[in-house]
Amino acid sequence: MKSTKQYDVAALVRDSDKGAQIASQYPAIRLVYGDLDSSDVLEEEAKKADIVLHCANADHVVAAEALIKGLAAHASDRPGYIIHTSGTGILLFADLERRTFGEASTKIYNDWDGVGEVTSIPDFAPHRNVDKIILASGSKNVKSAIVSPPTIYGKGRGPGNQRSHQLPELSRCTLEKGHGIQVGAGKTYWTNVHVHDLSEVFVALVEAAAAGGENASWGDEGYYFTENGEHIWGEISKAVASAAHKQGFIPSDEVQTHSNEEIDE
Repeated sequence: MKSTKQYDVAALVRDSDKGAQIASQYPAIRLVYGDLDSSDVLEEEAKKADIVLHCANADHVVAAEALIKGLAAHASDRPGYIIHTSGTGILLFADLERRTFGEASTKIYNDWDGVGEVTSIPDFAPHRNVDKIILASGSKNVKSAIVSPPTIYGKGRGPGNQRSHQLPELSRCTLEKGHGIQVGAGKTYWTNVHVHDLSEVFVALVEAAAAGGENASWGDEGYYFTENGEHIWGEISKAVASAAHKQGFIPSDEVQTHSNEEIDE
């Protein structure tokens, strides 16, 4: 927010408590009360906005459709821009189909030279239903970009929730089980990004949109994998178990292997 002082910003908030948290840190933001099912509110706000950042939910069809409908009301000489947050979980479709969790894979997806493959993966992939809505919105009136983060780590700087999901959840499960946990062989390779670095991608896209869309790709080519590191999940499980044991939270640093069925439970 400090780098975007030249913008008039509106934020959707669910209730007055959430609104108070935002107002205390960012008093210049205009608060809009509602939720992701408030389609009329979302549509109207998108009509008024030059740029929409949709970061709340990668799978909410109603919200995506309402935002696109509002942006479509823009004139072709002043298109509206939407920057939608998806996630690299979309690439798990093959593992989900084969039930091969915890196994190594040599497949690499490329959002530059191979963007066509990325934007045409099977419809049953996670997040794919909303990704398709965003991709189909491209026109003279609407310009879209999809940001697809991998594992996010680090402490956020905004009010309210300041933690990510995967690593905190792995830590929680480790403490609850009393030992480290991994799925299958623990060889799954994934990429990661610090939340502060991820925010720079959104800032860069907003600035590109504000400048008329130059210096960024939009539409079918506007798909961004935002990674700057990599890890193997089995090694992360060992690191979490070791840290928990050193602090006396679990009796040993043992990592136990769980099957797909056990993880589902």
